[in-house]
Amino acid sequence: MTHIYLKPGKEQSIRRFHPWIFSGAIASMSGTANEGDIVTIFSSTKEFLALGHYQKSSIAVRILSFSQEFINQNFWNNRIKSAYEYRKTLGLINSSHTTCYRLVHGEGDNLPGLIIDMYNGVAVLQMHSVGMYKHTQHIIEALKTVLGDSLQAIYNKSASTLPFKAETDNTDGLLWGQVLSTEVLENGNTFVIDWEKGQKTGFFIDQRENRKLIELYSQGKRVLNTFCYTGGFSVYALRGGASQVVSIDSSQRAIDLTNEAVTLNFPNCNTHKALAEDVFDFFQNNNEKFDVIILDPPAFAKHNSALKNALQGYKRLNMKAIEQIASGGLLFTFSCSQVVTKEDFRKSVFAAAANTKRNVRIIQQLTQPADHPISIYHPEGEYLKGLLLQITD
Repeated sequence: MTHIYLKPGKEQSIRRFHPWIFSGAIASMSGTANEGDIVTIFSSTKEFLALGHYQKSSIAVRILSFSQEFINQNFWNNRIKSAYEYRKTLGLINSSHTTCYRLVHGEGDNLPGLIIDMYNGVAVLQMHSVGMYKHTQHIIEALKTVLGDSLQAIYNKSASTLPFKAETDNTDGLLWGQVLSTEVLENGNTFVIDWEKGQKTGFFIDQRENRKLIELYSQGKRVLNTFCYTGGFSVYALRGGASQVVSIDSSQRAIDLTNEAVTLNFPNCNTHKALAEDVFDFFQNNNEKFDVIILDPPAFAKHNSALKNALQGYKRLNMKAIEQIASGGLLFTFSCSQVVTKEDFRKSVFAAAANTKRNVRIIQQLTQPADHPISIYHPEGEYLKGLLLQITD
């Protein structure tokens, strides 16, 4: 096994259990390491620090363990069992009203680079590192051991998430089992999941509790759901008794999925309208006032180099929504960009509000649900930021 030695002082973040080692912290390496190999990390004084996956990027090592242990099948079984037992405490295992949840959330479950979402017995894997990809068979066996007969199938959705320069033979596809159904329940609502062609693993599970909140505030309200994707917020708003729901997305495929979801849950619904249109264009061309507006755009910035433009984008978008919301209305606004901090996001929304000169107050701060846990040692894991705002004249 290759040994990596850190520069003096660079071990401090590891002693604080941060799960990443950046390339600039490395002083030397004994031998060579290939992408995805397990390496041992030592301080400049040759004290053992951790074991992790090596990768040729700015994040040079993703740490698997701060203990000297074997990374074998037993290791994977224990880590996935721990994640499973935690979801059991949340009431997500064998739930009669919710059959989709996140089983493994990367660093939050001490498995950096690995995402596993469960869809009614189907485990959909997204691996963000070659190291995790090399352990695919270990992960399959661990899932079979831990989930037992409740596991129907395992699907790999990593073609778009592995480093683009990595030399792997990875392709999306079924790894094990048989898919019996693509329907899931979320808080009693029914959705059809397309993990083969859909974004992420097929559904934005991280908005589950925020969608439930929308339902509570929708009675008799005119609701605008922008960047609607599969229409999750729209379905909840309709169940909450909204008088009108308008869903907007630039993708016709997203509009089709939204209409399918609405029809599945509310046949013959006449209070919903879906439009394939750019959200900024819609705000520019439409003067209708709404009581509730949802802004859940895709990540405006995936890298720090795009941060400045992203913050301007959030400012423009929120300003348009604040201008167009009825007095006393509510704005649910989100950022899923990991490089955008809570403080950055709030400053952008503050600037947007100030430009409109309307009275805006924060009702609630929103984030990801409990099955997307955040390690206290890895604040970067808190990627979903949201605000519930009330706007008056």
